[in-house]
Amino acid sequence: MCDYLMFISMPGGTELIVILVIALLIFGPRLPNVMRSMGKSIVEFKKGLRDVQDQVETEIDQAVDTSSGDDKQITG
Repeated sequence: MCDYLMFISMPGGTELIVILVIALLIFGPRLPNVMRSMGKSIVEFKKGLRDVQDQVETEIDQAVDTSSGDDKQITG
């Protein structure tokens, strides 16, 4: 069915060097700025994920605390 996918693999050391040289030729002196902005984007993305995860955990903790308080009122 997809026999051509068997031959696709991760690039090795030589392929990575060729890709890096091509990137240098295409981007030239802008490459450090491009990489810097990509790094900042990744950091902001991770920070956003962490904030969402913290918010979800806070909401879950509040829901558990609220449900535990309801149980005490019902049984007490």
